[in-house]
Amino acid sequence: MLKRIGVRQLQVGMYLVEFCTSWLNHPFWRSGFVITDAKDIERIQASSVSEVWIDCSKGLDVAPGNVSVSVTEAKVSIDAELNRAALGARPAERIVDSESYAQAAEVCAHAKQMVISIFQEARMGRAIDTVGAKQLVEEVLESVSRNDCALINLVRLKTASEFTYMHSVAVCVLMVSLASRLGLDREQTCSAGLAGLLHDLGKSAMPLDVLHKPGKLSDDEYAIIKRHPEEGSRMLMGCGIDGVVLDVCQNHHTKIDGSGYPQGIKGNEISLYSRMAAVCDVYDAISSGCPYKSAWDPAESMRKMAEWTNGHFDPVVFHAFVKSIGIYPVGALVRLDSGRLGIVIGQSATSLLTPKLKVFFSTKHNARIPPTIVDLSNPDCGEKIEAREDPEKWNFPDLVKLWSGLSSSPW
Repeated sequence: MLKRIGVRQLQVGMYLVEFCTSWLNHPFWRSGFVITDAKDIERIQASSVSEVWIDCSKGLDVAPGNVSVSVTEAKVSIDAELNRAALGARPAERIVDSESYAQAAEVCAHAKQMVISIFQEARMGRAIDTVGAKQLVEEVLESVSRNDCALINLVRLKTASEFTYMHSVAVCVLMVSLASRLGLDREQTCSAGLAGLLHDLGKSAMPLDVLHKPGKLSDDEYAIIKRHPEEGSRMLMGCGIDGVVLDVCQNHHTKIDGSGYPQGIKGNEISLYSRMAAVCDVYDAISSGCPYKSAWDPAESMRKMAEWTNGHFDPVVFHAFVKSIGIYPVGALVRLDSGRLGIVIGQSATSLLTPKLKVFFSTKHNARIPPTIVDLSNPDCGEKIEAREDPEKWNFPDLVKLWSGLSSSPW
């Protein structure tokens, strides 16, 4: 049986299934192992991780009387959190056509080259092209205004080698979309987008062998990477840049409970923009992957973040983000109660719980079927989502093409 426990309850002999935090924040390359060394427990307790999942059938259970949460109880809690986020949402009916994806791809390609140039100039100690960066954000804003779904979906398509640059583009796009959902005006939205674009500028000062290391970072290497917010702030000083950008650059790794870095500020000490950046930064990182970790499915990423909401994210900002992206984001693989599998291709105008799908596989016959568009919000549909599916389990080679029409990253 799976149970979620506090890290102070860990004992040698327990089977650790998973850390209840982003894999960016814990000191281990892997999970799914029996704890055999007390020093491993010390490392976990010294990290920002507060809770973990254990499997009592494969290792020791918690002592009788100790508080724990079962997997069933946790699922109910996470479902309730996502349902709360969906309440009051009035999603626009969003399904992306090939022309919108083509336009969004041009914006992404331009943005990628701009970020590469900014990082290279910063690495050489040269001035940041703030004028060009602001113009790019305006371009992103116009694209998001036309069809935010297209850009949000495309920026998730990135290889490990281009993660650093495209991650900055993605956070810019997500910040612009989230700012709109929060009701910020155009000037504030542009500031949020520019902050997202430059939030990781400090990584240009990091050693390349550490920045692009394909394996989990050592404690010393992680300590080096954790300096990037302060390095970025230093680079931006004197550039005449918006104060919002400086704030986000410095504080996008803060957490509501104060366990983030570099300063450990918490609660109301954290600005709205940095709270927004914390959500956007984590979502793109876990749903896209990075040099040392493969991506989670978009719907799984959203559920993980719902699990971390208490202490990590501002609930109000996270709920707005869910409304912006969807509980089942585009690209999520789901199983219907009919036994058919479908990939989410858009959101309906009725509810975040009833997206539009492209159904293409029958689990009953274990075979592909002709792709069919299914709108779960249609009263005559008669089907509903039964569960999320792990894409790695099925290993379909064409999932990206199914939802986007693209064979691979267009840049």
